[in-house]
Amino acid sequence: MGFKNDLIYIDKVKKGDLTAFSYLVEKHKDMVYALALKIIGNTIDAEDVAQESFIKAYQNIGEFKFESKFSTWLYTITYRSALYHKRKNKIDTRSIETNDEKNFQTNSSSQIEDLKIGEQQKFIKIAIDSLPAVEGLLVTLFYIDENTVEEISSITGLSVTNVKVKLFRARKKIRKKLNILLNGDTSSIL
Repeated sequence: MGFKNDLIYIDKVKKGDLTAFSYLVEKHKDMVYALALKIIGNTIDAEDVAQESFIKAYQNIGEFKFESKFSTWLYTITYRSALYHKRKNKIDTRSIETNDEKNFQTNSSSQIEDLKIGEQQKFIKIAIDSLPAVEGLLVTLFYIDENTVEEISSITGLSVTNVKVKLFRARKKIRKKLNILLNGDTSSIL
């Protein structure tokens, strides 16, 4: 349903209905911002990149050929804008987060299923955030935004095989980080 709605609104924008673009912005703003933030690493610049991405999408909507989902096309614009911004400003996206949960202990044998949903999400976020930027981005695009490997390849410019390999490695790293977290040794993930 969402994919078809996007196409309807894109067609309206192409026909001159400028207000139809606000639907697309509202629908995709969170993911565009999250993608920019994952690459840039700070909120102010990520907001700028997200806004810039929507402006570029609006200005180039005539080039959208309906050959892929609008979200794939928009995320490609965002990805490239964020990379350009990062290179231009030479921003170091590695952030060191302190973790106040150093004393976390479980009685289970490192089973994340035993945790409450909120705790699971917290530890998974910590594990994903500890990944290198590209791997974290791929995990976010694949698991959270439910893009296909082919769509991710289109967004990032990586080959399908490379995306699969990086996702495989990222999953292994996430498992390792979760085991470390669940065994109480959070200092080694920073």
